[in-house]
Amino acid sequence: MSKPDMKINIAGIELKNPVMTASGTFGSGKEYGEYIDLNKLGAIVVKGVSDTPWKGNDSPRIAETYGGMLNSIGLQNPGVETFIKEDLPFLEQYDTKVIVNIVGRTIEEYCEVAERLGDTNIDMVELNISCPNVKEGGVAFGTDPFMVEEVTKAVKKVAKQPLIVKLSPNVTDIVSIAKAAVNGGADALSLINTLLGMVIDIDRREPVLANIVGGLSGPAIKPVAVRMVYEVAKAVDVPIIGMGGIMDGEDAVEFILAGATGVAVGMANFINPTATIDVLSGIEDYMIKYGFNSIEEIRKGLVISDF
Repeated sequence: MSKPDMKINIAGIELKNPVMTASGTFGSGKEYGEYIDLNKLGAIVVKGVSDTPWKGNDSPRIAETYGGMLNSIGLQNPGVETFIKEDLPFLEQYDTKVIVNIVGRTIEEYCEVAERLGDTNIDMVELNISCPNVKEGGVAFGTDPFMVEEVTKAVKKVAKQPLIVKLSPNVTDIVSIAKAAVNGGADALSLINTLLGMVIDIDRREPVLANIVGGLSGPAIKPVAVRMVYEVAKAVDVPIIGMGGIMDGEDAVEFILAGATGVAVGMANFINPTATIDVLSGIEDYMIKYGFNSIEEIRKGLVISDF
């Protein structure tokens, strides 16, 4: 059969295929351009960008775990002005969509970044609501439906590009959080961000991470991520970008069958610099094997049997 059509559409933006990078695992693409053709990706989602430089957390900030890794980087980045001056010109060389993950400690900080990016050539903004809200005692924006709706609404007012809201899994009810984001004006959702975890060095009897806790990513979280994507896809009518433990094409197809329009590859990039391209090839092989002509056909292909 002829090659399947792998194009997808998110909030009016057409991507050549559903494979993206997960924010914080791919830098701004420079590091991986030596290993893969960045033109082949559906989109590059860059690391979190703040209004001013953030120095991040103290070291150690990474810990390997069974089936994944913990990170407590603390969203270290040089700020939006440096991103626009140094990273964006590099990204503009490539025929792929650019999505900028934005971070902030207050609603005002989020809005400042979104406004500054408004006149650039980026394609979409991804709102990272796992950040601690300093005005509310450090509780993450993404754990309270009211705050989710408020920050989404505020950023949506000033953003000139379509707005993706990235959901935290560290909540009791992911569906209520997703609905709040959509009510606030989210054009799309991405999920899941990392799960909170902790590792203890039993010889030193101390936490491994200087920050004590960190975000768990990798294959260990994939079943949780697939379940959350499935639940959210049934509850809201906006495109979903699924992520969390995708290591190959079969993992990606699971997310699409669960209701995702696109997928993002994260931790796999650290152990296999060609992971994104391998995932893309795996999805295409699956489509050919089972006769799927489009990603949308897969997305509507889940069979739920009555037992």
